[in-house]
Amino acid sequence: MNPTIRQRFLGQSWLVLWGVVLSPWSEASDLLNVWQAAQQHDLTYQAAAAGHQAGATQKDQASALWHPTVQASGTEGRMSSQSQIQGAQFSAPGFFPATNNANFNTSINGGLLQRWSVQGRQPLISGDRLAQGRELDLKSQVAELEWANARQDLILRTVQRYFEVVLAQEALRVARQQTLAVERALAEVQRKFELGDVPVTDTHEALARREAMRAQVLAAEAEVQMKQQALGDMTGMNPEELTLAAPYDGVLPTVGASLNDWLTDASSHNLQWQEKSLQVEIARQEAKRYGALASSSVDLVGEVDSDHLTGSGNYGSASNTLRTSLVGVQVTIPLYSGGMRSAHQDEKTFLARQVEAESEQVHQLVLLSTREAWLGVTTGTQRAEALAHAMTASDDRVNSTHLGQQVGDRSTLDLLNAQSEAASTRLAWLQARIDVLINRLRLSALGGHLTDADLLAINQWLSLPPADLAGSNSSGLLPTVVTPHP
Repeated sequence: MNPTIRQRFLGQSWLVLWGVVLSPWSEASDLLNVWQAAQQHDLTYQAAAAGHQAGATQKDQASALWHPTVQASGTEGRMSSQSQIQGAQFSAPGFFPATNNANFNTSINGGLLQRWSVQGRQPLISGDRLAQGRELDLKSQVAELEWANARQDLILRTVQRYFEVVLAQEALRVARQQTLAVERALAEVQRKFELGDVPVTDTHEALARREAMRAQVLAAEAEVQMKQQALGDMTGMNPEELTLAAPYDGVLPTVGASLNDWLTDASSHNLQWQEKSLQVEIARQEAKRYGALASSSVDLVGEVDSDHLTGSGNYGSASNTLRTSLVGVQVTIPLYSGGMRSAHQDEKTFLARQVEAESEQVHQLVLLSTREAWLGVTTGTQRAEALAHAMTASDDRVNSTHLGQQVGDRSTLDLLNAQSEAASTRLAWLQARIDVLINRLRLSALGGHLTDADLLAINQWLSLPPADLAGSNSSGLLPTVVTPHP
């Protein structure tokens, strides 16, 4: 990690952790409970855990390539054997001189064969095994990076789905508040219409808006159910029983360093970029396995064989026993493979070039995403502040429009439009604050150092809805005063 980023990040994390310990609001730990549950139930994370365990075995495989191997085999069955030797010289004690042009014939038809063999091999020199071992070591490192990346991804997905439920519930609450406001406006318009103070069009506009809000409530309810189900599938928890929190107040986190520092950090420590770089080297090792130097090998070999065949043949009963043993050095040099090895080497070379291009593409995307996340935090904070002021203006507009509607200067439609715009502004404000938190986490993930401490830090900016949101004011606005934590 870049030293500047590390120093600022660790200092901010400890400050945040201390704030979490001292925070009087305990319900924010629900986010941590969701994270703990996600580690136990999320299927993507469980698959990554299994892949990590499988990848760890590749180091053992690389080491085993240079260990001796021993294998034994045995065969028993029926076998026929015919042998003819002509023009042989025969000599034995008591026979002198030696007999020339001797013939030896043996025959066993359907005899009993008993065969066993024990073979051992110790690799000494092998370019193929050297490249294969290096490839397995690299794959083991890739598995470690994939596991670390899966953990970061789970943190991001957990927070994302948590806040998706928060926003869906907030949108539903606002829609219900707007429906109540429309109901009150409709009742007031109908009363005034009966007194002859407003035209019938105001009644029609209020009725149309009420039905539209009812449809919006139904859509919001469906959205809440879908987001809750997604969170429940990830965690195995019942989201309806959780007290979800949101960043309603407090000073939002900062980037902690310059954009260039974060770009440098991402170039050096981004997990996806490191993983892709290792895959480039793996592809190169694959190509080396089919090179001329890698094709030859030197092995220390040992072998013991025994063949025993008994039965009867054309010349009566017979028995044939053959036992051999061997210890030596075996040199293997492929001379011609029909072009198969060179074709494989060309294939792997082109695939290596493909992975190199993909690696550069990943690098570009990482830098682009880092820039996007950095701007998401910096400009997002400013956007949230601007929307906070916009909420104040929207609240004032609702109040003035309501007053104007009472004296006849504004119509019911003007009031309902003002309320709708105020509600949209409030939701946009909450979305902007949530986006800042998520982009801050993304920035840490792109730098390769997103940990549980970051998740703890998120709780510093989470709280239950302010008390005045429990009511149902006409605008449905959040408080415009943004108070930082002490």
